[in-house]
Formats: sequence, C-alpha cells, structure tokens
Amino acid sequence: MARVSSLVERLTRIRAERPEAIGDALSRRRRRPLLRDGRLFLVAADHPGRGVLKAGDDPLAMADRGELLRRLVIALGRPGVDGVLATADVVDDLALLEALDDKVVFGSMNRGGLAGSAFELDDRFTGYTAEAIVAAGLDGGKMMLRVGNDDAGTVATLESCARAVDALAAFDCPAMIEVFASRGGSGGVVNDVSPDAMIRAIAIASALGGDSSRVWLKLPVTADHERVLAATTFPVVLLGGDPGADRAATYARWESAMAVPQVRGLVAGRALLYPPDGDVAAAVDEAAAVARPSARA
Repeated sequence: MARVSSLVERLTRIRAERPEAIGDALSRRRRRPLLRDGRLFLVAADHPGRGVLKAGDDPLAMADRGELLRRLVIALGRPGVDGVLATADVVDDLALLEALDDKVVFGSMNRGGLAGSAFELDDRFTGYTAEAIVAAGLDGGKMMLRVGNDDAGTVATLESCARAVDALAAFDCPAMIEVFASRGGSGGVVNDVSPDAMIRAIAIASALGGDSSRVWLKLPVTADHERVLAATTFPVVLLGGDPGADRAATYARWESAMAVPQVRGLVAGRALLYPPDGDVAAAVDEAAAVARPSARA
C-alpha cells in the first residue's frame, strides 16, 4: 500500500502545484495508429464517472483511486493491450504516470445517466466534448446509448449522441457508440440483450448523425450473435463483461463472436482489473488471447 500512497501523493502534488503538467504530459504522448493488425483491445475505466464502483462482490472496489491506477498501469503494460477508455480524470492521471505512450485512448463523453438514478436513461454528456478530445490528443470518443421505449430520457440521449457523432466526424475522429436495448422500472434500468431487441437498438444507433464514416459500435455478446451483427456494417468491439464462475464457457462465447467479420476487438474493464485472484496481468493476458487469437502461442 505504500507504493499506492506514494503514487497518490505525487499526483495530488502535481495537480495542486503544477496543473499545467497534465497538458504537457498529454502533448508529449507518443501516438500510434488506431489499428495495427486489424484488432483492438481496450481496457475500460470509465465506470466511476457514472457512480459504478462495484467489481465482483465488492461494492466499492473501484473507490480507491490509487489502487485503480496501479491496476490500470499493470494492464496497460501487458503486450496484448492496445489502450484505454476512460474519463478525463483517469486519462490525466495516466498521462502524468506516462502510461499512455503508444496506446489508443478513447475519451468517455456521456456519464450523466448515473447508475440507479431516476434519470439514468437521460444520459447527459458530462464528460469529454469532441473539442476536448482533439485538444488532448486522444484517439476517439466513446458514448453510451441505451434505447428505452418506456423512458422519455432516451430521446435526449439520441439527439446528444447524434450531435457528438457529427462533432467527432468534423475532426476526422472515431466515435464509439456503446449500444443497449433497455427498460426502466422500480428496480432500475435493465438491459435487454435478446437478439431482436439488440438488432433494433443497433439499427437506431447506426442512423445517428450525418456522417457514419468513423463510427464504431461497442456491443454485448448475445445469443445468435451472427444474426445480431448482420444488422450493421460498422466495425464492432465486444463488451467483455464479468465472465462469472464459468470463465471457460464465457470465453468460448467471446471467441465464437470474435469470428464474425464485423467484430474487430474487445473492450473489458472491471473483470480484468479486479479478478477474483487479484492477478491483473494474468486476467488481461487471458482476455487478450481472445481479442487477438492469432497472437496465441
């Protein structure tokens, strides 16, 4: 824990005394092409910005920022990892830690639909703007769209996502749309990942904005994924959720979906950063082998 405490102390001192160091670190970051071998494996770390701190059985696993950063630095140092998806607070810390060189960085744009809130599906853009993404020298913007027929907040999110797609396209910048079919209720928002529901949600998300040339989709692994993915020609990254107890079966489903031509990679977060055995490197390497099968020994 001493190492984590020292890391936090260092970052806080810089933020208090030399805030301009963040911009300097971002400007010095060595950039790389989005794709090198046609595949993309990103570690997601934007959950805290929406009030989601749970990982595994621990409701506050991601609450310790120093520990989260320590785990992210380990993950980003693994050879199969292409980059990270995060909010500005996390990206700025990682830039100060010089952990983003030769990595793809997607900035998370809408985190206003706080988990468990009455306004969860009114997912406001409270994070990066397209202009801020370009100014920071990031590689793309990510937004979440949950299509809910029973919540009027969905239409505001649809409009905001469309404007964000256009704003990113104006800078020749990729837009990654994380898509769900969702419904509200007294128990909170529930995502419907049935094939028919996801096909409809993909069709809606694909039509957003006036320039689709740089749009990617981030989609959950579903049943009958070939039929679901036939709904789009956009490149897709799979959402790697918690594998649960039967990791082998989950990875087998991921591998099957990875064979569909539209699928170009994987985005995974909490399950890799907070694995049950605590071995972040091993968890990341296992997922990387799924994201990039040709790299297996």
